[in-house]
Amino acid sequence: MKILVVGGGGREHTLVWKLNQSPIAEKIFCAPGNPGIADLAECVPLKVNQFEELANFAESQQIGLTVVGPEEPLVLGIVDEFKRRGLKVYGPDRQSALLEGSKAHAKAVMERHGIPTAKFQEFTHFGEALEYIREKGAPLVIKADGLAAGKGVTVADTLEEAEAALDDSLRQSVFGEAGQKVVVEEFLQGEEMTVLAFVDGETVLPLVPSQDHKPIFDGDRGPNTGGMGAYSPVPHLEQWLPEIHRQILKPLANGLVAEGHPFRGLLYTGLMLDESGPKVVEFNVRFGDPEAQVVLPLLENDLLEILLASCDGRLAEMELKWKAQASVCVIAAAPGYPGPPTKGLAIELPENLEIGTQIFQAGTRLQEETLVTSGGRVLGVTAQAEDIEQARNRAYKLMKEIKFKGKQYRTDIGAKAL
Repeated sequence: MKILVVGGGGREHTLVWKLNQSPIAEKIFCAPGNPGIADLAECVPLKVNQFEELANFAESQQIGLTVVGPEEPLVLGIVDEFKRRGLKVYGPDRQSALLEGSKAHAKAVMERHGIPTAKFQEFTHFGEALEYIREKGAPLVIKADGLAAGKGVTVADTLEEAEAALDDSLRQSVFGEAGQKVVVEEFLQGEEMTVLAFVDGETVLPLVPSQDHKPIFDGDRGPNTGGMGAYSPVPHLEQWLPEIHRQILKPLANGLVAEGHPFRGLLYTGLMLDESGPKVVEFNVRFGDPEAQVVLPLLENDLLEILLASCDGRLAEMELKWKAQASVCVIAAAPGYPGPPTKGLAIELPENLEIGTQIFQAGTRLQEETLVTSGGRVLGVTAQAEDIEQARNRAYKLMKEIKFKGKQYRTDIGAKAL
């Protein structure tokens, strides 16, 4: 079977790497891909939002399954276009993708189905929002309603920070259309955890949980990023999994079926855990990045078989199997990130990788024959071992062998699990 993966980041490199291990994957294409992906798949010079051209390509190449990586094409309706043309595609349709495309919509869905989450209010007018935050007091969380590449969330410890976040979204239009509406939430304390799950409408198959590290600096300091690293499993939080399934994942899937819009695809649930139980911080409608980089290497099953079963409504027949290992991913970012990153810096990679280590490329491109930086998060260094400590040691050892000017990375990924 021929496969097309849509996207060109670290998540898509991981998906291509995992799909490449399937005996039924005869050829993999990736649009647009990146230099790391090009070692495993044929890269196609099409952008993720060129739906018609991507569908034409899938038809002409007789692609058996298209797997959509990033959120933007999902929210804009790529799956609807492919299905309209009778093409098999993995991912939620436009209506289901609103769970990520609009935070206000996701909150309304959670309210309707009794899913625990932070208390909130939504605003489109700066004055009303300002009045509300002054009445509530800090700390508060301010979220741009739409897609903001993981950067539209401010955890405001002071009223000044909250006001600045409202000003950015509602008056300065820093996030464009995505920030024309904001959701103001109560601040939740506790530990965060991510649970990814394959969903085919009725059946929900959770993957092994992971923990992401969003702030740019050690100790969870500094501005939020798309994610600076992750580890899996999360042994000290796994007692919550049955409750998460019972109170969140199943009610959501059942509720969306009852509303006539079953969710079919990969559901990402970002959770906050404290003594009162799990609460949803956010839903995303695709694999997390860098969560995919730590979770997929631990999966023993053939990923392609699972995705096909999910498309066909056969997930109930599948049982996920996991390696008895731990996995850690550390992101190397370009200087300037999460602001405008420095592009065009030459990257040196080690020639040989040990078994159980991977380098998943993200913001890279080839400049003549040289690999150079082309985005904020440049690559992810991933390692598996018997436990988190050994996996961390392997990942950081490999990170030291990667060279580019001004490389920034966190040194405390996975430290909470030790």
